[in-house]
Amino acid sequence: MTYIPLFTDQLNEGYIILITGLIIVFSALLTLSLFFKYGLPIMLFIYKVITKRRGKKIKDISIEVDKEFTGEVVAAISTAIHLYLNEQHDHENAILTIKQVKKTYSPWSSKIYGTQNRL
Repeated sequence: MTYIPLFTDQLNEGYIILITGLIIVFSALLTLSLFFKYGLPIMLFIYKVITKRRGKKIKDISIEVDKEFTGEVVAAISTAIHLYLNEQHDHENAILTIKQVKKTYSPWSSKIYGTQNRL
């Protein structure tokens, strides 16, 4: 009965792979849950501290009107953007030509020899 040790070796190897996979998956889930529970609030707190030091609040910003920014300037800028975006696309001919290529016979790519049972 030499088949039993071989089968038990494969069975033990399967259990090792199973346990290793489960440990990896559950440790990754535990790490992610700890990061979302403790890491993100700390990062958001640091972000709030940095942004409070740097600038003003949105309520404190006043809207200034520029007298030189007229409709003509807006029209010129939008025309330039429109021409730039349309220039990026190639206008090609939409006609497709398909040519059939003849391949020479090769026994290396033949499936016939694999379908016959030669014993």
